[in-house]
Amino acid sequence: MKNLVVLGSSGSIGKNALWVAKRFPEELNIFGLSVHSNISELAEQIKIYKPKIVCVSDSPSANEFASQAREFGVRLLSGGDGLEELASHPDANIVLNAVVGFAGLRATLAAASAGKRIALANKESMVAGGLLVNRAVQDSYAQLVPVDSEHSAIFQCLQAGLKDNVKRLILTSSGGPFREYPKEKFASITVEQALNHPTWKMGPKITIDSATLMNKGLEIIEAVYLFDMPPENIKVVIHPQSIVHSMVEFIDGSVIAQMSRPDMRIPIQYALFYPERRHLDVADISFDQKFSLDFYDPDETKFPSLRLAREAIKGGETAPAIFNAANEVAVDAFLSHRINFLEIFEAVECALNQTKIISADSVENVIIADKAGREVAQRFVVSRSV
Repeated sequence: MKNLVVLGSSGSIGKNALWVAKRFPEELNIFGLSVHSNISELAEQIKIYKPKIVCVSDSPSANEFASQAREFGVRLLSGGDGLEELASHPDANIVLNAVVGFAGLRATLAAASAGKRIALANKESMVAGGLLVNRAVQDSYAQLVPVDSEHSAIFQCLQAGLKDNVKRLILTSSGGPFREYPKEKFASITVEQALNHPTWKMGPKITIDSATLMNKGLEIIEAVYLFDMPPENIKVVIHPQSIVHSMVEFIDGSVIAQMSRPDMRIPIQYALFYPERRHLDVADISFDQKFSLDFYDPDETKFPSLRLAREAIKGGETAPAIFNAANEVAVDAFLSHRINFLEIFEAVECALNQTKIISADSVENVIIADKAGREVAQRFVVSRSV
């Protein structure tokens, strides 16, 4: 029996993780749950899964939930410190981190330092603090298994050969809702249009990242740190069918692909039970019917996010943290109708150009860089809102 902690249990990844865990009650025990502020969802989850500890990272919401927690008989933690305490709890074996955004970094570091298996769905941990996370994993012999469909696919494909024999990693992208949309209309894209993803049902932040292809930029940076691969050996291709989730090309010309219907329960279950696999009753790929798999290069004139991500990697140290911070600010501003779609790219570029890059050798420096990047991006947003 393994004790599972799900950070971000009210989101789509968290809910799918709980669905998977519930199918294996003799192997997985739901030990801890966390939400940011969705205490009504947390209350329902406590009734079903009966965790020992819960965390509400938004302190006012935690105060509001305190009396309910006592009635449920669960221990309540709060704030960022509470997330770290839950992620590193001595009784926890597996920590699935599905916290949205930079807020997930400290929890990942806490779990890594405590030697946990980390099922990582918080890509910002590796983007902003990849050097620190890798160091913590190595020092404590923790285990990190990616949950994002693309990085899970690469992780699986890499089992087919030696790391020294890898030529390049190929990240696939559905292209989002605007892959065929003319660039001259980008400034008039509405929030409602951007939230209408053609393949995946996700939270608003990651859905906007998919629409801008910022998610692919973040994934390039994440892949650099997860797989120790130089950015020039990481390629992004548009694959509208979302059947091939990513590929690894080896030096002998072989390309190994991981394929499945788009269903996040597959990479989640793989991360929880790796290296074993479990039966999962999901829709199969029907090979008895004709279908096509299309691949083509992204239009980087329409989607400068990929160029900006590579510039962040080239800048090194805290530049990826600045990239991530500015994007979080810009996405929030777009969702609240303060900037237009094109200005998301402009805000990120502005932050990369105007924020000082410092050493990424400590959490404190990464936090300083994150704050500085947010401040520059926020000034950009204000300048466009007046």
